[in-house]
Amino acid sequence: MGCQLGKLAASERRGGNNAAPALTDGPPPTTDPRLPLTAKQKYSMLASWKGISRAMEKTGICMFIKLFEENQDLLHMFEKFRQYRTKEEQFNSTELAEHANNVMNTLDEGIKGLDDLDNFFAYIHQIGASHRRIPGFKVEYFWKIEAPFLAAVESTLGDRYTPNVENIYKITIKFILETLVEGYEKGGAPGNFAT
Repeated sequence: MGCQLGKLAASERRGGNNAAPALTDGPPPTTDPRLPLTAKQKYSMLASWKGISRAMEKTGICMFIKLFEENQDLLHMFEKFRQYRTKEEQFNSTELAEHANNVMNTLDEGIKGLDDLDNFFAYIHQIGASHRRIPGFKVEYFWKIEAPFLAAVESTLGDRYTPNVENIYKITIKFILETLVEGYEKGGAPGNFAT
């Protein structure tokens, strides 16, 4: 004598006639049309992001070191660690690690927020608008993090960074950066105040 749930599960494994339709039957779940990912891509993104979230600081530091390798002129924007010119100094900087963690946590919130795009847009727009308070910051600087982000993700994921995963991350970071830019630009519109 077993419980009904156990009998139902056993029946489904055997392919019993009373079994409910499998979750794979029918069309895939729909995603918000504002999201440039399919449901399967979003699932893959969130699944692979778990590997990044276990190594946020390392990934963030790698991203910023790569950013400064490719854009040395941006180092002056970071008052707390602009004096660190070499990779070794940057790698060992607690100030850079702290900023890298903040940026990675923002990306983490954004990526985990892909299930609720209204909150995603509000959050990422606010982050974009907040960059207006940084003296000398230009909106095009957002785009300079794209390639370093992808390189850092590839480094962290290793052989899990397949061409499919790479494509999904490219779509996702572009979506996030476009949203940051929108927030930055809306933050400067009359009647809007960066918070």
